[in-house]
Amino acid sequence: MANYVVAIDQGTTSTRAIIFDHDAAIVAVGQKEHRQIFPRAGWVEHDPLEIWKNTREVIGLALSKADLTRHDIAAVGITNQRETAVVWEKATGRPVYNAIVWQDTRTQPMVDALARNGGVTRFARKTGLPLATYFSGTKIAWILENVEGAREKADAGELLFGTTDTWVTWNLTGGTDGGVHVTDVTNASRTLFMDLETLDWDDDILAAFRVPRSMLPEIRSSSEELGRIESSSLLREVPITGILGDQQAATFGQAAFDAGESKNTYGTGNFLIVNTGEDIVHSTNGLLTTVGYRLGDAPPHYALEGSIAVTGSLVQWLRDNLGLISEAAEIETLARSVDDNGGVYFVPAFSGLFAPYWRPDARGAIVGLTRFVNRGHIARAALEAVGFQTRDVLDAVTADFGAELEELKVDGGMVANDALMQFQADILGVPVVRPVVTETTALGAAYAAGLAVGFWKDLDDLRSHWREDKRWEPSMDASERDRLLRNWKKAVTRTFDWVDEDVE
Repeated sequence: MANYVVAIDQGTTSTRAIIFDHDAAIVAVGQKEHRQIFPRAGWVEHDPLEIWKNTREVIGLALSKADLTRHDIAAVGITNQRETAVVWEKATGRPVYNAIVWQDTRTQPMVDALARNGGVTRFARKTGLPLATYFSGTKIAWILENVEGAREKADAGELLFGTTDTWVTWNLTGGTDGGVHVTDVTNASRTLFMDLETLDWDDDILAAFRVPRSMLPEIRSSSEELGRIESSSLLREVPITGILGDQQAATFGQAAFDAGESKNTYGTGNFLIVNTGEDIVHSTNGLLTTVGYRLGDAPPHYALEGSIAVTGSLVQWLRDNLGLISEAAEIETLARSVDDNGGVYFVPAFSGLFAPYWRPDARGAIVGLTRFVNRGHIARAALEAVGFQTRDVLDAVTADFGAELEELKVDGGMVANDALMQFQADILGVPVVRPVVTETTALGAAYAAGLAVGFWKDLDDLRSHWREDKRWEPSMDASERDRLLRNWKKAVTRTFDWVDEDVE
């Protein structure tokens, strides 16, 4: 009897397969990291073939740990790093270039050229997105312009594009032998190509980017049968019935199904999503308008999103590039070794600044240094940067949506850091709440898949599984909060206008 659902979480740093039971409890996890490829400053790539190889292996690892077979699995859901672009040959399944990752900034000249006619909001009324290197559209266009033979093959209908959900699904369902070329509305809404109202690719925008429509996957809902896994897989014949981009999946996993409900994920970057229901709310304060989810043929739910590029990856940078710590978990101990930030503010604008500033010309800065400052102050400033950036985004949400936040639901790897979570509550002035299951991204994908096959009955059934694990109450004086925020704003402005035209 099929008593479990598998979620495949294809993330920025690793791929995981997580098996959930009907109580939304984790039964087993298989995980493998993949290489982070940095060919030049500002360029970030992944090897799609390595990701596909890892996907197969983590499925086997999870099934082995749980002592389960395909007969025990009711459905598979997929969640993924959303804007990372893969282009491959339809006939061979070979990528024509490495996957260009969402953090990559190489396409800024293309963004600037497109913005000369209508500004960075040129397509925002249709897509909900500003022109930015963040999204998939310019990455696809860059591959077509810069990879030898790619333009000709694309025009001949020989190339396919997909974010990593599409790449994994195509391969799982047979690849060159009948693989299904699909994505869901949440991932499609991050390309710069989808009209939020029609939920279809926009031909005028595609023409502006010079991207053939034949490359693009079919847009489907987030919860429906999309295809069955091919015969050589350990999960052969199991249906793939859910796809959600990672941040929308985390929102779904937090049971934030209705207008006004929200979550903040602390991962490689930070992503705050606020559900706006069936209404498309266009931001005037630097947020993105996106699709939250769509279940079958029901109307889509939309959302406002604040995307922060560098949070957890800042801790990785301190570990790998500077050697300040040897393991990520050490950042909390080091930060607690000092009483405050010593006047130091760390603005990690490694890929420019995302929401709410959208300043591609910004670069990272540590300001306020004196001879008094030590390693502990740098570590504390790095953690505080996560909290400050989240406060900036929440202020934008309040301005756009009107409602004041009463509490913040959080998830992701960094929520295990008590010092960070306490500072987050202090700098927001509202409680921060962590659920029992913090793997909400994978859980959201599992929920979407399970709903489609009746494994879970409805949204109320899903809500019943959410449980609070820990709550942090704000304890900082308002005057101290205001002082810190004032200094943070000053620090942010020091990062502007750093990149000149002659700097690559």
